[in-house]
Amino acid sequence: MSHWTPIARLEDIPRQGARVVASPQGKVAVFRTVDDRVFALLDRCPHKGGPLSEGIVHGARVACPLHNWVIELDSGQAVAPDEGCVRRFDVRLEDGMVAIALAGGPTGR
Repeated sequence: MSHWTPIARLEDIPRQGARVVASPQGKVAVFRTVDDRVFALLDRCPHKGGPLSEGIVHGARVACPLHNWVIELDSGQAVAPDEGCVRRFDVRLEDGMVAIALAGGPTGR
C-alpha cells in the first residue's frame, strides 16, 4: 500500500534541479521543471546506474550525468535510440507542499 509522504516545499527544490529522498525502495530523485512541474524517479539510470538527480533537467527530461542517456520524467522511459526504464513514483503538490507515494511510507513501516 502506498503512503503519501511529504518531502519538501516546492520552493525547496531548485528549478531544473532535484532533491533526493531516501526510501525503502532506494533513493528517489524529485525533479522540478522550469515551469514548476514535479516528477519523481528512482535515482538510478537504467543504463549504468548513474545518479539522475545530478543530471541536467531540460523540459520534461533529464540527461544522466554519466553517459548522457535522456530519460522522460513523466514515464521514466529512456529516449530512443536508448532503451530502458527507471521506476517512477506518483507525485502531488498541495498548498505548496510536494508529496510522493511510497510503498509503506518513508521508513518502510
